[in-house]
Amino acid sequence: MGHRNPGRVVPLFIVVIFLTSSAHSFYLPGVAPRDFQTGDRLFVKVNKLSSTKTQLPYDYYYLKYCKPETIENSAENLGEVLRGDRIENSVYKFEMRHETPCKVACRMKLDAEAAKNFKEKIDDEYRVNMILDNLPVAVIRQRRDGSPSTTYEHGFRVGFKGNYAGSKEEKYFINNHLSFKVMYHKDQEMDSARIVGFEVTPNSINHEYKEWDEKNPQVSTCNQNTKNLVQGSTVPQEVDTNKEVVFTYDVTFKESDIKWASRWDTYLLMNDDQIHWFSIINSLMIVLFLSGMVAMIMMRTLYRDIANYNQLETQDEAQEETGWKLVHGDVFRAPINSGLLCVYVGTGVQVFAMTLVTMIFALLGFLSPSNRGGLMTAMVLLWVFMGLFAGYFSARLYKMFKGTEWKRNTLKTAFMFPGILFAVFFVLNALIWGEKSSGAVPFGTMFALVCLWFGISVPLVFVGSYLGFKKPAIEDPVKTNKIPRQIPEQAWYMKPIFSILIGGILPFGAVFIELFFILTSIWLNQFYYIFGFLFIVFVILIITCAEITIVLCYFQLCSEDYHWWWRAYLTAGSSSLYLFLYSVFYFFTKLEITKLVSGILYFGYMLIASYAFFVLTGTIGFYACFWFVRKIYSSVKID
Repeated sequence: MGHRNPGRVVPLFIVVIFLTSSAHSFYLPGVAPRDFQTGDRLFVKVNKLSSTKTQLPYDYYYLKYCKPETIENSAENLGEVLRGDRIENSVYKFEMRHETPCKVACRMKLDAEAAKNFKEKIDDEYRVNMILDNLPVAVIRQRRDGSPSTTYEHGFRVGFKGNYAGSKEEKYFINNHLSFKVMYHKDQEMDSARIVGFEVTPNSINHEYKEWDEKNPQVSTCNQNTKNLVQGSTVPQEVDTNKEVVFTYDVTFKESDIKWASRWDTYLLMNDDQIHWFSIINSLMIVLFLSGMVAMIMMRTLYRDIANYNQLETQDEAQEETGWKLVHGDVFRAPINSGLLCVYVGTGVQVFAMTLVTMIFALLGFLSPSNRGGLMTAMVLLWVFMGLFAGYFSARLYKMFKGTEWKRNTLKTAFMFPGILFAVFFVLNALIWGEKSSGAVPFGTMFALVCLWFGISVPLVFVGSYLGFKKPAIEDPVKTNKIPRQIPEQAWYMKPIFSILIGGILPFGAVFIELFFILTSIWLNQFYYIFGFLFIVFVILIITCAEITIVLCYFQLCSEDYHWWWRAYLTAGSSSLYLFLYSVFYFFTKLEITKLVSGILYFGYMLIASYAFFVLTGTIGFYACFWFVRKIYSSVKID
């Protein structure tokens, strides 16, 4: 066999990182650009009201905003519905490259309930989300470091609290005037243009008028000629019962050098944290170094062991066997609750396959943030179709343990993990529904999820199980004794609990920095897009789970304890405990959640994530150990 040229690997590795971490700048599959001519109608759509303080989204028209004659819901994919997106039409309509100075949207009189709802949403710092040509509206944010570069915040605040005109009492004010700015990139050869930016500056103005004309409403606090607010009209619009609110807006258009393919770049830099790159690279280098050291030590020690054992055998020395060779007659004995282990291993393979394929799609740009709900939809559908692997691998292991009731094993594989997830999700959804939030998954979507589970996933698990059980059983490299060997007293550091908890630290260390940014994107309403680095972190996670499990399994066998099956699974899986503990730390240090329901939602969803992480890492550790044990016992001569 020829030697590979290591010089080619490094540049290729760098190119992969560069391409994948910058994937958002390229043409996004499935999202076609739209060309607009001068005078074309542009329709602004409204999305949910969102808050990082409550994590409970609400429908835009939950508050008493201006409504069109008929409210039309946009078609949404499964992921958008699960995220709580509710996209509807609005009264805001523009004409391409035609500036509108000051237009009245509507006049509303607030009743007691409407005023109360506005005040609650202002207290909870809710933001209004709008969309124009698939671009979310954003507010320019001043950078803390004083840098001139632009950063954005999602949506605009419903309103604010403050003192006005020397009043000691804090009052509520609504942002009822919106100054929109639409950026477009013009085609030099044609008259068409593409929208590349959508900004808004919200203001609170107590509008004045002489007589209200429904057909052509005019307010004296807006200057039609200059589109600017008249001097002295800085009195904000207070929110209170029986208060009249006039909603107005103006629109400006600005030509931009930003090309359509790069229009999401500014949005994706919202988290504005340069240390992100350095910390990830630093973390990866440390973990790579640690795992390399562990692998090197293990390989040297093992080769010496195997050489010694085989040498003793050839010299016919009457020496007593020691170390891991001593338990060769018990190491492949089926563990307690072997059926449950098969279920968890099969489920872990399903989660692993779903994660791997999702990341590949994300690397190719199919799951970009511009494709709203794409990531969630892909994960749900891939989970359903990967049921085939769950059934196959569960059945293969079950047959190796000489199990006979393969149908019962298959049913457990098909229902245990998704059943627990669905039960927790159903309870959380009931709490969201009780808060009248738009984040509650509708009955139709819930029914569709159940149909996907029972109609596709369960049959595929059975097909996989049937195929796995038909194949011949995996043969053990050594025979198992009829009478189990007694395990000697173990040292305190080799006790299961200590060993398992120690094993989870390194895999968690591989992902915890990236975990911070993932949690920030989920709970602080920011985009996550660096899938290239996420994929590399995932690879590092696999390596560390495998290596730490193999090392601890080796030490366990050397101390003549052959109960390695479950411990291999739990050693790597214990990293999920640290993940959950980190989520508790994140909750108290980074989030401002005060509502009980919001806290329950946070910990409920993090419990689901930690459980899935347990199944994933546990399975990686188990298969690494399974391969290792079979390899070493088939390498030595045993009578």
